[in-house]
Formats: sequence, C-alpha cells, structure tokens
Amino acid sequence: MTTLHATHRGNCDVIAFTFIFRRRVMGILITGLVLFLGIHLVPVLTGMRNNLFSSLGEKRYKGMFSLVSALGLILIVVGYARAPSEPYLFSPFPFAIMIAPLVMIISFILLAAANMKTHIRHTVKHPMLIGVGLWATVHLLANGELKASLLFGAFLAYAIIDLLSATSRHAIKSFTPTSRHDVRAVLGGIVIALLVMTVHRLLFGVKAVPWGV
Repeated sequence: MTTLHATHRGNCDVIAFTFIFRRRVMGILITGLVLFLGIHLVPVLTGMRNNLFSSLGEKRYKGMFSLVSALGLILIVVGYARAPSEPYLFSPFPFAIMIAPLVMIISFILLAAANMKTHIRHTVKHPMLIGVGLWATVHLLANGELKASLLFGAFLAYAIIDLLSATSRHAIKSFTPTSRHDVRAVLGGIVIALLVMTVHRLLFGVKAVPWGV
C-alpha cells in the first residue's frame, strides 16, 4: 500500500509539474503576442498613437515601439520553442501542407514588394498585411497544435484588423512604380523564401520541403 501510495503521489506530482510548466510556457507565448502585435496595432488607434507621439516625441516613440517589438518577438520565439506540441485542436489539412511552399514564396514576394516602389504594391495596396495574412493562414491550417493555433491565429487576426483599418482610413502613400523594383521584389522574395524553407527544420523543427536540411 505504501509503495502504491508513493507511486500515485509521484504520478500526481509529475502531472502537476507538467500542467504548471505548460501554463507558464504558454503564458510566455501569449505575453509575447500581446506585446508584439499590440504595439503594431497602436497606429490603428490614431488617437492613442497621436497622444503617444506628442507626449514622447518622435525619437522616444520610435524607440519604445522598437523596444516593445523586440521584447515581444523574443518572448514569442522562446515561448513557442518551449511550448509542448500537444494538445492538438484539430488535424492538419493536407491541402494546406501541400500548398504551403507556394504560399510562402508568394508571401515573401509581397513582403518584399511592400518596401519598394513596385507595381505589385501599387495594385495590391497593402502587400505586407496580405502577405502576413497568407503566411498565417496556411501555417494555421497546416498545423493543429494549440501553440500553433495561438501564434498563427493571432497574426491572422492582426493582419485582418490592420488591413480593414488601413482600407477604411485610405492609408496609401502615392508613388510612381517602376518595373525594376518589381523584379527585385520577385527575385528577392523567391530567394529568401527558398532559403527559409531550406533551413525550416533547423529553425522550427519541421521540414518544409524535400530538399530541406
């Protein structure tokens, strides 16, 4: 009886430790998401942004923005890396896994085009947010874990909210697009996407393409 009682108590201790560990790690991930995405949503709240900008000044505002973003990103990386793979909320969609490499390439092209005077940016209007939304959607569907659903679901929600806000505010800068910037965006996006997919397993523990290392 004593041995059985000790074994039962030991099992309970392990379960309790696992529960506390998962809770704390998920807390790190959630805190990182709140900080990183929260600070990126400040520009959407024009009143808050203007108040912070006027009270802190341009340099301090940008410094605070960068500091909070960096801290949030670090917590996201640490929390996601340490969070357990289980539980699964749903089974991954095979179609999403199949098209993920193509969506990754498109997403990186859009992200690159967002920072250049491209015809892509001139046509799509908000390529960065659309690229983030595509990246988050395909990763959300290609995974099923709780931690993946939190991470990619949060980024998808951010992209949708920011896109709707930017569209309603007509937040579009006028510029003259040039074809050479489109070429740079397409080539740069493809190269970076292929590099990321090649080392995807080393970075995130999941092999994204057959030639990945």
